[in-house]
Amino acid sequence: MTANVAVETTPEIPLWNDPSHPVSARVDALIGAMTLQEKIAQLYGVWVGASANGGEVAPHQHDMEEAVDLDALLPSGLGQLTRPFGTAPVDPALGALSLLRTQTRITSANRFGIPAVAHEECLAGFAAWGATAYPVPLSWGATFDPDVIRRMAAAIGRDMRAVGVHQGLAPVLDVVRDLRWGRVEETIGEDPYLVGTIGTAYVQGLESAGIVATLKHFVGYSASRAGRNLAPTSVGPRERADVLLPPFEMAIREGGARSVMHAYTDIDGIPSAADEKLLTGLLRDTWGFDGTVVADYFGIAFLKTLHGIAGDFADAAGAALTAGVDIELPTVKTFGAPLADAVAEGRVPESLIDRALRRVLTQKADLGLLDPDWSPVPPAFAGADLDDPDALRGTIDLDSPANRELAREIAEKAVVLLANDGTLPLAAPRRIALVGPNAAEGTAVLGCYSFPQHVGVQHPEIPVGIELPSLGESLAAEFPDAEITVARGTGVDDGDLSGIAEAVDTARDADIVVVALGDRAGLFGRGTSGEGCDAESLALPGAQQELLNALLDSGTPVVTVLLAGRPYALGRAVEDSAAIVQSFFPGVGGTRAIAGVLSGRTAPSGRLPVSVPRGPGSQPATYLGARLAQASEVSNIDPTPAFGFGHGLTYTTFAWSDLTVDTEQASTDGEFTASLTVRNTGERSGTEVVQLYLHDPVASVVQPVQRLVGYTRLELAPGESRRVRVTVPADVASFTGRDGRRIVEPGELELRLSASSTDARLTTRVTLAGPVRELDHTRRFHAEFTVE
Repeated sequence: MTANVAVETTPEIPLWNDPSHPVSARVDALIGAMTLQEKIAQLYGVWVGASANGGEVAPHQHDMEEAVDLDALLPSGLGQLTRPFGTAPVDPALGALSLLRTQTRITSANRFGIPAVAHEECLAGFAAWGATAYPVPLSWGATFDPDVIRRMAAAIGRDMRAVGVHQGLAPVLDVVRDLRWGRVEETIGEDPYLVGTIGTAYVQGLESAGIVATLKHFVGYSASRAGRNLAPTSVGPRERADVLLPPFEMAIREGGARSVMHAYTDIDGIPSAADEKLLTGLLRDTWGFDGTVVADYFGIAFLKTLHGIAGDFADAAGAALTAGVDIELPTVKTFGAPLADAVAEGRVPESLIDRALRRVLTQKADLGLLDPDWSPVPPAFAGADLDDPDALRGTIDLDSPANRELAREIAEKAVVLLANDGTLPLAAPRRIALVGPNAAEGTAVLGCYSFPQHVGVQHPEIPVGIELPSLGESLAAEFPDAEITVARGTGVDDGDLSGIAEAVDTARDADIVVVALGDRAGLFGRGTSGEGCDAESLALPGAQQELLNALLDSGTPVVTVLLAGRPYALGRAVEDSAAIVQSFFPGVGGTRAIAGVLSGRTAPSGRLPVSVPRGPGSQPATYLGARLAQASEVSNIDPTPAFGFGHGLTYTTFAWSDLTVDTEQASTDGEFTASLTVRNTGERSGTEVVQLYLHDPVASVVQPVQRLVGYTRLELAPGESRRVRVTVPADVASFTGRDGRRIVEPGELELRLSASSTDARLTTRVTLAGPVRELDHTRRFHAEFTVE
């Protein structure tokens, strides 16, 4: 049924199109004028693909869905267009023209002239053909630099906005709980504070460009048993509250994210898509989130097909709407005819549809999609002749020099030097043996949500669309006077041993060996890293460890380089390599960044966002472990990492000194201020990352031995020193107590100013005094650093 709403309007402009009225009044008027079918149509998307010649988009056929008849759907309207650029390789200008023409068709077909929200993936750049492939989120974490990630997200958002996209499905705020999970490359790291600060910066950048940022996956997706994708989770309420939720809290409160995507998984038998306490009670009622909640692809249907909590698709739709899901993606399934029938039968109240619709229309109004002067022509087409598609081809550049320069900057900041016996930087080597499965493979820098690996692999006849120099090519440019001999040795995961002998011979004839190992990104088992590409253990895939061991026996110094989506146990290479360089799918500038670190042109400054395991079978493990999670005499499994969270070497040295604390005691609602001096004692410029960890020796519930509560990057010239001041509010010592409330307890704390989780440089003990204090989501998140 449709509510009757009396509104003041004029013959020229209906109230809902009049921006002089409050958005709430406009939305109420529009809802009151809509039929049930028109309401429902705003709550789902259709998966489409752009036309290669600039014609209207065509529905994308997926093996999980039946065909969609756009002619039948569009008279009622359409809520979203799913991935108009990210479904097939299409010239960006013709893709934008295709979207323009489709939006014109959509607005012409429905009686209110409402366009669709177009959304795209943007996990490591705009996932469109020809767009810059930036480093993956795990590399974002390795930078420990929110500012550069904010700038990257703004650049991504500007490119998306220029061609008519409104919403981006990023960032991933899942905290790594098991390194075997295939989607580790999509995450920012294993620490909630690092994930929160870097993820919030990404949200701020994307939103600054006018793109709706979508936080995912809410919540618990990364905590699956055995690191398997879309598997059962075992998460207690305290782990959820203290580890998994804080990044989402921060990104909503400080980042201004306007959308959230529910997770596929269930927690204690309640799927996220049907969890009213999570999506309404916590997210909206407690945190005050007023944006839209979108379904992860097919996630509402999964309430019936995978979770078994709905008897049919109508029940699934009702459960999701009740919980607080507003939009079904990627295409219409449960929110179509099943939902309409359920309302007619009285199984789902229309008020739930109106609630979701109000959020959807409010967001469309905020995006300007209800304004009378809205135009389907995107900014990139200003002044263009839209009647000549051939003339448009090649006129939109999504991989600009500025983009590539920014991608290079991030890649350089994300390269982590794990070990070095003094071999690096290389001093003009005469003969280099470049060995390994990732030595000559340009796509080795790409994650699974990059366009070439996500979509392009299905179209091998189409060029990649962006320049991807291999490590071999970048080394040749970096060392033009060196003789570089390339030997594959083995594949990423084929287990082939036949090329190892040749690789060893190549190594013996060289002055230095650079062995390029790691992953191949893919989807659902088509790679060694990526969605659905989970690992049974953290041993290097295939025969890569055998190759590495043989090279270490060659007698020539070996520099081990990883181009990977997760860290791996490296066996004897931890001690026997001359140096180890870790990169996490570093994007278009990645191989040049690695070559620059090897030559010394670039000083390494990355820090590990995840620990590197010593052995392949110690998962799940995290530096956030409590005392029982550490090595002990009562278990033969030692989870101590080879290289801990936050670790990273440089080409210079730093001295930390003169730690002072303004007061050794503060109230449970007070703060401490500590200061220290950091001096570059080496002979070249370098970057130190000062990390602050909190150790709570006695608490009412078990705590991790330490956890990150703040950090800052310092770039210092030789001999330069800076005074670093950090203000530590009592709020950062809070945790979830026995009764589920977030509290700060009185007692002694240890502040560890550290170069990594395994390298505390200066420590001080302080005391919180007074009563136990209760906090909520408005607490202070940060220990604030200032550099003098």
